[in-house]
Amino acid sequence: MTEHVQKPKRKKRIQMDILLRMIISLVISICISDVFIMLSVKIGNALGSDWYLHFFPYLNFPLFVIAFITIFLLLTRRIVKDLIKLEQGLEKIAEGNLGFRVAVDRHDELGNVAMNINRMAERLEEQIAKERKIEQSRMEWITGLSHDLRTPLTSIIGYIQLLKTESFRDKEEYSRFVQNTYNKAVHLRKLLDDLFEYTRLTSVDDTQLNRKDIDLFQLLEQMLFEFEPLAQENGIRMVKEIGPSPTMAYVDSDKIARAIDNLLMNALKYSFKPGTIYVRLKKLPTHITIEVQNRGTPLTKSQVNKLFDRFYKVDFSRSSEGIQAGSGLGLSIARNIAELHQGCLTLHHADDVFVFTLEVPLCNSGS
Repeated sequence: MTEHVQKPKRKKRIQMDILLRMIISLVISICISDVFIMLSVKIGNALGSDWYLHFFPYLNFPLFVIAFITIFLLLTRRIVKDLIKLEQGLEKIAEGNLGFRVAVDRHDELGNVAMNINRMAERLEEQIAKERKIEQSRMEWITGLSHDLRTPLTSIIGYIQLLKTESFRDKEEYSRFVQNTYNKAVHLRKLLDDLFEYTRLTSVDDTQLNRKDIDLFQLLEQMLFEFEPLAQENGIRMVKEIGPSPTMAYVDSDKIARAIDNLLMNALKYSFKPGTIYVRLKKLPTHITIEVQNRGTPLTKSQVNKLFDRFYKVDFSRSSEGIQAGSGLGLSIARNIAELHQGCLTLHHADDVFVFTLEVPLCNSGS
């Protein structure tokens, strides 16, 4: 509505500007014509020649037209120069120079046109940069996927070849080869499961979640009960600070459980051994938070910024020797799940202390 009110004013401004220059050109031309008439009359009287006075009217009108056009062009030369600038700017942008900006310092329609051209070029530049980033991300995705799938697959092929050629010394070594092959196959399946889960999560929205009112206290209690034996095997002590039951939330229980499991496995892989993992459940006025805290090798700022990127994995030397290297999708999947619930997943990192906070809004099915 505001644009419909303002646009006529902007058009009227440049129309009045051109009309004013036209009137000024007309007045000056008339004055020049009057001066020329007076001079011609004086010259004719001085010469006492009738032919000059008869010939003079044929000169007056062309002189008036020439004077009017010349003065009008002089008065409108800035508008013409700005139009040429716009044309040259559009030509450069059309040739692909999206970094070029039209420099027209005006506050009328031409200024608005220049501003819109610059805005268009800026948006095109941003769009192309975004598309390049997406393409680069896609290539990194393919590279990371190829590497992560090839590594266990190569190991499986190697062990199968050893078994096929019976390159084992005794039954014990045979059993070890079979077990290693099985472990690599399980790891490969987990990578594919993570990849499938990630692509599935990135292609759905929050309306496709199977939300129910669940007790997060009971869910977390059950998950920690199942997780504790694995933690003890790796020298990790679990400390629960999950408050009283019930802590109700309207969430997709399977996906929230997946996010929590990814956080616990991440803490288990990268904790100092022996060490302690703290799990906290907090109910706040507007949301519920689940914190997973552990101590591990400090990360650089660059590593922290990339931690939630898909396929990003820190130096393997930080990981537990007894646990298979992950796919690099665990934290990315957990963040996607949080965002599907209109929540977030954040990391607070200070020295060797890592605190991952999963936050979901406090809402129910009636809201």
